Amino acid sequence: MPVITCIDDLKRLHRRRVPKMFYDYCESGSWTEQTFRENTTDFQKLRFRQKVAVDMSERSLASKMIGQDVAMPVALAPVGLTGMQHADGEILAARAAGNFGVPFTLSTMSICSIEDVSSQQPHPFWFQLYVMRDQEFLEGIIARAKAANVSALVLTLDLQLLGQRHKDLKNRLSAPPKLTPQMIADLATRWRWGLGMLGTKRRTFGNIVGHAKGVGDLSSLGAWTNEQFDPRLDWDKIARIKEMWGGKLILKGILDPDDARRGVDLGADAILVSNHGGRQLDGALSSIRMLPSIVKAVGDQAEVWLDSGIRSGQDVLKALAMGATGTMIGRAYIHGLGAMGEAGVTRALEVIAREMDLSMALCGHRRIDEVDRSILLVPEDFEGRWA
Repeated sequence: MPVITCIDDLKRLHRRRVPKMFYDYCESGSWTEQTFRENTTDFQKLRFRQKVAVDMSERSLASKMIGQDVAMPVALAPVGLTGMQHADGEILAARAAGNFGVPFTLSTMSICSIEDVSSQQPHPFWFQLYVMRDQEFLEGIIARAKAANVSALVLTLDLQLLGQRHKDLKNRLSAPPKLTPQMIADLATRWRWGLGMLGTKRRTFGNIVGHAKGVGDLSSLGAWTNEQFDPRLDWDKIARIKEMWGGKLILKGILDPDDARRGVDLGADAILVSNHGGRQLDGALSSIRMLPSIVKAVGDQAEVWLDSGIRSGQDVLKALAMGATGTMIGRAYIHGLGAMGEAGVTRALEVIAREMDLSMALCGHRRIDEVDRSILLVPEDFEGRWA
């Protein structure tokens, strides 16, 4: 068993063990990937202020996210095709998150269905909704989430249109993969992944096939999906979805203070500052650079979380110091899942918690809810000066 000390160790194993098209799906952004890169590099511009001669005993990362007790202010973000990174991936990730004490979010575009995740692991989870044109499907999937006792709805706002991701197009990404000579050659070196897939029945989009009208198999899935993301999604429709859901609501994909204010006025419980991991509008600012202005705009009215770019516990700590009350991680746990399955997700969470805990202590704090901007050195132009 390799010694895992950081998320990059899991990333290297992930790359070796998972077919190229699914690794690339995880580790890529849109167009030139500028925003994808800056999501991580902008964290490096923030520096810590080390403090000494302070009591560092009896530390705690425990917190709350939308009223839910969490072992640390980190949730697993929704990631499409998670069940293609490892057989039954969503079930394994939900189980690891629940056992660790953090929330798991299931994507609409998951391989394992809402019902699969609910029945195969004991922990409450959140559900992420992409708004589709098909009103019957939309109402049905919300009803299914309620029936599965989903405890919060994460409504994604930044995917009315699908950003162009060059690697996915060149790899001819699909679930399950369409076999080509190149794919067969790749699969021949990924025997561990292949054996896992042979042993599961979950190999397509479980929330859609058999639930959307006219989509009974893979032959009809592609056309339905390409036509269904709703470009007409607006604040009125968001309000109707909130009323239809009736529970805790997290709005994901906010990068502008005005949009954050609209979300809070609508009654969102949390605003998730996110640029979809750099996979939608390339050239947009990183989430960490946009965070302070959104916290200033709405941080006294709703929880403000950060997603996109987190690869370590230090990144989580920096986000909290810059005003976030919670965070979501995507690629960091997917690297663990692809590398080692459920144990890899657990290891990713352990790595992040340890890095956060030690860094918090060396910055002079014992409780995560006491951390503020005073632990950081922030460049004067970090948020940018724009005409």
